[in-house]
Amino acid sequence: MPASAELPLDPATFVPRFADAARAAGFKLDNFGEVQGHPLLACTKRTTGHRPRIYLSAGLHGDEPAPPWALLRLMQTGFLDARCTWFVCPLLNPTGFQWRTRENFAGVDLNRDYKIPQSAEVQAHVRWLRLQPNFDLILCLHEDWEAKGFYLYELNPLNLPTLAPTMIAAAQAHGPIETAAVIDGRESAEPGIIRPVSDPLLRDTWPEAIYLRHHHGPLDYTLETASALPLDQRIATQCAVVRAASETLLK
Repeated sequence: MPASAELPLDPATFVPRFADAARAAGFKLDNFGEVQGHPLLACTKRTTGHRPRIYLSAGLHGDEPAPPWALLRLMQTGFLDARCTWFVCPLLNPTGFQWRTRENFAGVDLNRDYKIPQSAEVQAHVRWLRLQPNFDLILCLHEDWEAKGFYLYELNPLNLPTLAPTMIAAAQAHGPIETAAVIDGRESAEPGIIRPVSDPLLRDTWPEAIYLRHHHGPLDYTLETASALPLDQRIATQCAVVRAASETLLK
């Protein structure tokens, strides 16, 4: 993958590049929708026998470029192999990615649209998700313009063995961890870890993670790299955290 200064931030380049890498890695491609001429892509790799089912998504906020490129790097390097069954949505907001905006072309924050979907992108994504099984692990990749280091949200209502400390350790090898007592308006449970106390289902608007936690699996993480850090560093951090979580689940 080229250096960050050379990475194109347009869906017309990124999506075909991801599709080519996914085909080469043995994934099935599904264009589950289209917005402003840009396909909405999902890639799945199902292996016979019992395998952990892992869902990965990125690009829901268009001004957060590291997560889509991290998923491409993981695809290209062969990490998304037959040890797991993979469900990958690499760029859920192509128009925002194109214009470097958090919202889509119509000014909608897609990550607040999952309770009663109104946007074409989220409606199409939810239709695709309804055709999928439950997931053993859900990782939604994001970035935060206000953070000084990596942090994550954990939704784990069944109190399954947590993967959060493993992911924090993996991120720490590539950069700082957010140590603020209050992160994104919420108290941190440990450095870099937010475990919401209130019932997230009572929220008026749902991000993708809450929809997934409610409908598709009880172990759900949102990963946040600090946007102020160099893009290469953020991509490496996202890759390391996904690797660590997946490999721990496999154990």
